[in-house]
Amino acid sequence: MNNDINLSAQAEQDNEGRVLDVLKSPRLMTRECLAGVVTALALIPEVISFSVIAGVDPKVSLFASIVLCFTLSILGGRPAMVTAAAGSVALVIGPMVHAHGVEYILPAVVLGGVVQIIFGLTGLSRMMRYIPRSVMIGFVNALGILIFFAQVPHVWGQSSLVWVMFAVTLLIVLLLPKVLKSVPSPLIAIIVVTGVALFMGYRMPNVGDEGPMSPGLPGLTQLLVPLSWQTLQIVWPTALSIAFVGLMESLLTAKLVDDITDTPSSKRRESWGLGIANIFAGFYGGIAGCAMIGQTIVNVELGKARSRVSTVAAALVLLLLVTGLSKVLAQIPMVVLAGIMMVVAVKTVNWHSLQPATLKRMPWSETLVMVLTVAITVWTSNLALGVLAGVIVAMMLFARRIAHVIHAERALSEMGDSVRYTVRGPLFFASSNDLFEHFDYPHDPKQVIIDLTHAQIWDASTVAALDGIVYRYQRYGCEVKIEGLDLRSSDFHNRLTGNLG
Repeated sequence: MNNDINLSAQAEQDNEGRVLDVLKSPRLMTRECLAGVVTALALIPEVISFSVIAGVDPKVSLFASIVLCFTLSILGGRPAMVTAAAGSVALVIGPMVHAHGVEYILPAVVLGGVVQIIFGLTGLSRMMRYIPRSVMIGFVNALGILIFFAQVPHVWGQSSLVWVMFAVTLLIVLLLPKVLKSVPSPLIAIIVVTGVALFMGYRMPNVGDEGPMSPGLPGLTQLLVPLSWQTLQIVWPTALSIAFVGLMESLLTAKLVDDITDTPSSKRRESWGLGIANIFAGFYGGIAGCAMIGQTIVNVELGKARSRVSTVAAALVLLLLVTGLSKVLAQIPMVVLAGIMMVVAVKTVNWHSLQPATLKRMPWSETLVMVLTVAITVWTSNLALGVLAGVIVAMMLFARRIAHVIHAERALSEMGDSVRYTVRGPLFFASSNDLFEHFDYPHDPKQVIIDLTHAQIWDASTVAALDGIVYRYQRYGCEVKIEGLDLRSSDFHNRLTGNLG
């Protein structure tokens, strides 16, 4: 616990120092701001499409994204990670909106934010350490697939002109960094493709076609439902889903960025910061959000951003685009944004995990968990379900694997009047059932010693199993002595033995 707090404090100090370094360096400041510009542009198509899923006005989702991105830039525990109105959260809000109306979004989002704050303050974010690597890889690969196929409709089935612009986008994004590293290639692609379309008078599907881009700021969201028990019954399932889906995606993305940048982050701070940001977004925007891995990869990988400056810049640029430059924003062709996000999707997938040599060396159980996580996530378009299923299956396979490592060595005394069983391995609910079968009840002598020096008792199921073994021996008139327990196991056994029925 103290170690986690110390690491979080050290991460926060390092992060604040990085911001000061950026502010002192014109080169770093330019890099961070340009990365923020590209990130803001990359946010637009996904946020608009997610607003349709949630059943809200696209502009509402865009303003919620501005609030989320700006708030987490200040309060979040993972610098350079982009937070906005995300599809995973929209998926859990949508059914409630369609069934009861948009007026229930505010109480659901606020309640979900409160749960996230409690989650962060109580340190429950440490539970993310129990997510296996195979689930993490499945999570990343599934995101890459979802991001890629979400962009396909903007290219497939479109005119030949769209395909040409798509090819131009890919060439600029992939080849330009080889000769020009000071300016993010996605930003150049957006400027070039948009400029060519406007200058030549080409008509292609653009951002304006996805939703109304009227200028101006929305007002505060008003509470339109009574604070009653009936309202709570409607919103609490959605609120819990908002809280845990948002936390899961944000903390998994934070861990991914930690690995990419080789820098630490404060998961506790990220958790309660996300809760506060969602409450703000609920009152000024109306929809919740979480980390967006695709746009985070744009910011961190393509833009090379490393500090909070980049996400502050992204929030300010998005605010400028949605208000004063809404007409310019509406003219950006969707194909250039789709092309950028397809490149991001390909970069997101962990291709090493899919190589035949890797699959051959990897245990089948690890591969199964990864494939299952990908399959369920892609099938349901719900990251939380995919990760939850992966974790449950990984736990079951782990329990199954270690349940069979229990050994009980039988040694008969020279006089033949006693027998000693030396048990080795972890004793818990899965392995305890196997332990019961290692004893020769009808043929053992009257004195039986069970030596647990090389084993530990981990749960009540094991105590119940030991009681069952003693009881069965007593039916044959045998006396059983259990010895070798460490202090913790001994206290645990003495407290429960004979009291489990």
